Amino acid sequence: MSADQKVLYLHGFASGPTSTKANFFVERLNGMGIETAVPDLNKPTFAEMTLTSQLQIARDCLEKFGQDSKSIVIGSSMGGLLATLLAQVIPLQGIVLLAPGFGLPRRWSEMLGDDGLDQWKQAGKREVFHYATNTNEFLNYGFITDAEKYSTDGLRVSTPALVFHGTNDETVPVSESQEFHKLNPTNVQLEVLDDDHMLYASMEKMWSMTRSFLSAL
Repeated sequence: MSADQKVLYLHGFASGPTSTKANFFVERLNGMGIETAVPDLNKPTFAEMTLTSQLQIARDCLEKFGQDSKSIVIGSSMGGLLATLLAQVIPLQGIVLLAPGFGLPRRWSEMLGDDGLDQWKQAGKREVFHYATNTNEFLNYGFITDAEKYSTDGLRVSTPALVFHGTNDETVPVSESQEFHKLNPTNVQLEVLDDDHMLYASMEKMWSMTRSFLSAL
């Protein structure tokens, strides 16, 4: 790791900047003297949040880092998808993806089915559990229509990437990251862990490997 490296941490869906993994990584990165930003992606509100709004928040943070910074993005779940989308259009030194949420619109469709999606579309909003507030909150259907504007399947990157994914992940199947690795064999290092989507049991191992990955950049 070098002193001029700066890290942007992007939390997951229905999460927040003080999540368990965000706090874990920030504490260790700051301990290494690495400046870290963890924006709240639930803007302008959780109900109105889209991939587009989140990507703009991330872009604004990277812009504040400055042109000369060696920017690294760490993303958890949907934050991992955002990090990958950013790497396609912004020069980054590296990305670290924690159970990245590839194939987002497709997975929502599989989870809800046609009837569920139609009900959401007709109502204009649906309730989802928000882990940061520990309550059910509404999310507008615009989240899905916006996500469909992005290619979240078959993503290719030229940025060095370290990916962690659990074999017991029931939210985003490990096959999503395995396919990403297959499409990007040169740039992507995939670490398959005996863990679930939260990856709580693997945090120390992920930090050790992330530290080595960042030091080698």
